[in-house]
Amino acid sequence: MTFAQFMELALYHPEVGYYRRTLARVGYAPGTDFFTASTSGAIFGELVVAACVHLLGTQNPKDHTFVEIGAESAEGILAGVPHPFCATRIIRSGEPIKLTGRCVVFSNELFDAQPCTRLVFRRNRWWEIGVQESSGSLVEVELPSDYAAAGTENYHFDQPIAATALAESIAQQSWTGLFVAFDYGKSLRELTEATPAGTVRAYHRHTQSNDLLSRPGEQDLTCHICWTWLANALAQQGFPSPQIDSQEAFFIRHAATFIETTAAVEANRLSQRKLALLQLLHPSHLGQKFQVLHALR
Repeated sequence: MTFAQFMELALYHPEVGYYRRTLARVGYAPGTDFFTASTSGAIFGELVVAACVHLLGTQNPKDHTFVEIGAESAEGILAGVPHPFCATRIIRSGEPIKLTGRCVVFSNELFDAQPCTRLVFRRNRWWEIGVQESSGSLVEVELPSDYAAAGTENYHFDQPIAATALAESIAQQSWTGLFVAFDYGKSLRELTEATPAGTVRAYHRHTQSNDLLSRPGEQDLTCHICWTWLANALAQQGFPSPQIDSQEAFFIRHAATFIETTAAVEANRLSQRKLALLQLLHPSHLGQKFQVLHALR
């Protein structure tokens, strides 16, 4: 099978897929595999609310439903967080995505967990990487590909095609409002010129690995998304001028008042809340690791 088919099964098989099993995937506790911005607690949701209200501008947040797609926790990022929206809604992984009316459509690390197509340039052409069983083990094989472009020997191009298709399916539905996606990715130029080893990685017990075929269903597989493709998908569906910021820049630009107030309250103590805010904003932590794509329609 292709690697994309393998990744789909490993992550989303209804019985043994990594994101279908009842696992404690996120956090710092023993047995978890990774942490995200939501691990920082309620302050992440508070920052998101402040930024979304700012981005809505003259649109009244009370007219909008906050929709979180692919929420890791049952309650979502707004659990216990005061907000001005008329309602909140969670669409779990695997559930149909149906959007109407006025919405704030939010996701956190949704798109990097979509199956990707892996290509490698060898012997003057591109090959698609596949997965085959051999003597009781899973091994990579090269399959013919019709992808036609210049290449460099042994260069890997991991195409986040499914992530782009998901963005298109969300954007083409009949809803208006704000799209906000937190994730990590690169421009098309970076993916085709600056990542010769590709971007697909496995995560198990907070350790990054290139052993993508081991522990199927028991480890996370991620692929950097292509911000160029996602922004174009939104623009083609009537979102003028989609913007991409680092997480740090996004919050500083759109949640400045909240940050200033929180920093003032916590100025004289090293509280857990202050540490969480620093972790979310500092460039050496999550501030530059993650980016945010946002657009208003």
